[in-house]
Amino acid sequence: MSENRELRVAVLGVGLMGSDHVKRLTNKISGARVSVINDFDIERAKSIAAGVPGARVVADPFEAITADDVDAVVLATPSPTHEQQLMECLRTRKPVLCEKPLTPDAESSLRIVKAEAELGVKLIQIGFMRRFDNEYQQLKQLIVEGELGNPLMVHCVHRNPAGPPGFTSAMAVTESLVHEVDSIRYLLDEEITSVQVLQPRSTTLAGAELRDPQLALYETASGRLIDAEIFITTGVAYEVRTEVVGELGSATIGLDVGLIRKTKPGTWGGTITPGFQERFGQAYDTEVQRWVNAARSGAETGNYVDGPDAWDGYAAQAVCAAGVESVKTGLKVPVSMVDKASVLGSRV
Repeated sequence: MSENRELRVAVLGVGLMGSDHVKRLTNKISGARVSVINDFDIERAKSIAAGVPGARVVADPFEAITADDVDAVVLATPSPTHEQQLMECLRTRKPVLCEKPLTPDAESSLRIVKAEAELGVKLIQIGFMRRFDNEYQQLKQLIVEGELGNPLMVHCVHRNPAGPPGFTSAMAVTESLVHEVDSIRYLLDEEITSVQVLQPRSTTLAGAELRDPQLALYETASGRLIDAEIFITTGVAYEVRTEVVGELGSATIGLDVGLIRKTKPGTWGGTITPGFQERFGQAYDTEVQRWVNAARSGAETGNYVDGPDAWDGYAAQAVCAAGVESVKTGLKVPVSMVDKASVLGSRV
């Protein structure tokens, strides 16, 4: 497409994340507009579209993808639908920003990676938004520049005030810890080779199918160790912290060090971020803007992606599969992945 024309975007799925992206594309992002909205709840789709000038509702997601007034797709539908919808985006060669997960399992994610590789272009970007957060980027830069020396360990904390009904111990791995998995791969620039998930005494606030909190222990290809606490039902607020410990020092992000106040009767402190949208709002904005820019200019290079790609989605699913197995057994489980070069060849 011409870089002078707005990118016309179809948003598939307008639940929490999809509707948030519709607002973002309409009010904050330059160079793009929402042209088509799709959701299985047609009335919800109509309600969202009513607030977007020029947007129309299409009931069938595949018709939305192939529509003449659609240049690119934001995919925020339930994960079981992702594989077929992503395949249609590949078939029509339309750039797609896919909210995690790429697909529900490693096997289908690998099929997506292979299908894209056969086209010889990069069309799929995964919504691992933390890579676009200013603090994560600063921490990454410290590592790249060598200020911390060789990273040896990483400590992660991921706490939510509450989880949705029916949230399970396996979902704590696939829906929440998956962000720690991608953050680890992003910061350390290497693959995770094993996972062990330990389950301490559970909080009484957790549902019947959720052991909460959990502690995941990851090991990378070079022998670095990472511990990641996931606590879904703290009843407090949203906390995400990461500390990298290196040979020459350490650095921590996610401390929410804003206004610090001291008041009677001797309290001291600040305010914790209430939810993920507030904590990572800037990251989402940057992620979508960079994706739009890449999608508009990709015809020149064959690369419509500026961020985590299909391989990153596959790698995260492979690690999560080992994590779910460890939830069941409590044992250290090796991560099963194909060799990247065997799929992507010269693109590695």
